[in-house]
Amino acid sequence: MPNTVNTGFILNMQRKLYRWSQSEKHKKFSDLFNLICDRRTLESAWLRLSQNKGSNTPGTDGLTRRKIEEREDGVSGFLEELRNELRQGTYRPEPVRQRLIPKAGRPGQFRPLGIPTLKDRLVQMALKSMLEPIFEADFYPTSYGFRRGRNTLDALAAVQKQLHPTNHGPSLISHVIEGDIKGCFDAIDHHLLMNAVRRRITDPKVLRLIKAFLKAGIMIEGTIRHGATGTPQGGVLSPLLANVYLTVLDERYKRWIPCPGEKPTNSVSRRRNDRRKGKPTFYLVRYADDFVLLATGTQADIEAERETLAEFLKTTLRLELSLEKTFITKPEEGFNFLGYRVIQSQSHYSGRLAGNLRIPKEKLKDLRRVIKKRSGRHTIGQTLKELIHDLNPLITGWRNYYQYATGACQEFNALDNWLWHRIKRWLQKKYKHTGARELKRRYSTRSQPSLLGHWYDGRIILRQFSDGGTKRYRNRGIRIPNGWNNEENEWFMGSPKDFWHSYRNTSTIGKTHSSVTVHGEPDAGKLAHPVRRGG
Repeated sequence: MPNTVNTGFILNMQRKLYRWSQSEKHKKFSDLFNLICDRRTLESAWLRLSQNKGSNTPGTDGLTRRKIEEREDGVSGFLEELRNELRQGTYRPEPVRQRLIPKAGRPGQFRPLGIPTLKDRLVQMALKSMLEPIFEADFYPTSYGFRRGRNTLDALAAVQKQLHPTNHGPSLISHVIEGDIKGCFDAIDHHLLMNAVRRRITDPKVLRLIKAFLKAGIMIEGTIRHGATGTPQGGVLSPLLANVYLTVLDERYKRWIPCPGEKPTNSVSRRRNDRRKGKPTFYLVRYADDFVLLATGTQADIEAERETLAEFLKTTLRLELSLEKTFITKPEEGFNFLGYRVIQSQSHYSGRLAGNLRIPKEKLKDLRRVIKKRSGRHTIGQTLKELIHDLNPLITGWRNYYQYATGACQEFNALDNWLWHRIKRWLQKKYKHTGARELKRRYSTRSQPSLLGHWYDGRIILRQFSDGGTKRYRNRGIRIPNGWNNEENEWFMGSPKDFWHSYRNTSTIGKTHSSVTVHGEPDAGKLAHPVRRGG
């Protein structure tokens, strides 16, 4: 690999593609394949792929990152071979290796996990890096799943805003439809998906490459199965293709939600006008295939919309809406969305009804069950340090996600108290002939019987749920930065023709080496800035 990977070139190219796609809603891109085969694109894709732990998980060909790095010609030789295969048209995706992963909280149930080969993952990442900014300009602001700079908390904040009171009075949302699509990613129709891709992409080589991934097949117990539907299992390209496919669902509700590049006040005016005429309105918030419809209208209007939506998905997208799981609830009754319990309840500060996020009771039960499993009798043989290493990532990840919930402080304190006694009992079972006071002296940061401290072993300390306190997630609205829509960073203001001319005259990277340094690419994960709750 080169001493310096030119990720600045990739970022600048993505900004140009995004701006051109945004400025011309019907523009079609016909010369992308050379960009995908560019050494800088493949090197940048390898850099991102090698930083992922999954890069050492082999696909059907048995290749891992370590094996490629140990080759005589190293990573640079591997990338050059792949580049030649792409340019000569001899590259063919391999079948995806499938593994069954147990579903959390559902004993005996499994979900399939696809593991593509490292080469296929690399090509998909290079392909995604050039396709994503083009389609990003077409995605609706109320879609949040698997999009650069957006996350689940942005989707939840958008739902909250609709349930909050306004300067004109309480929220007018009367019902909520919780959407559930049966096996969405596995049921996506290839023909309809390719038609959606062709709305923007006309490069025949790129289209053949996407279709090859769709038809690559899945290897199950030594047998290759070719599905007629579904996106590439486990591939980095799959979420992008799913968003392209499901944008039709967003378009169905474009009268009541902000359209791409539109001022948010326009959709507010349209909803207001329909309500004045006695018509129902529907505000869609979608995270990939999970969505909710925040509606105003009568019960009959809402039930009719659910039936109409099911028919729309069936005829237009060939997807099935699970009517038994698509509930109609009232905001004050609460509903589940993206792991939170969203409920409209009385605000502690103003006394008015407002949207609140709470930790679902079933999530608390699932967490306790997982901790019990990881600290059961079969783990007595390991050291406290090993147990802490196993529990800390679980505690940190769970706390970071639910620290924005209303009442999270009380729930975290209860969990800390329960976990402290759980570890105490674990130590008593491990050291049967040692008293509780002595165990606290050895392994607890506080020895007073009336106080609970942190358990530790050496320099390794068991983290607590209440560490760091709780926060309030700021609603960032619909214009969320994605790293491409910052006008001050868009230094090239010429035409696409001028840019292609300058691109073709740009010299490529020189001699390659083993070490890698990244320059010029912002971390998309740092685009979200939560605000700490006062006090």
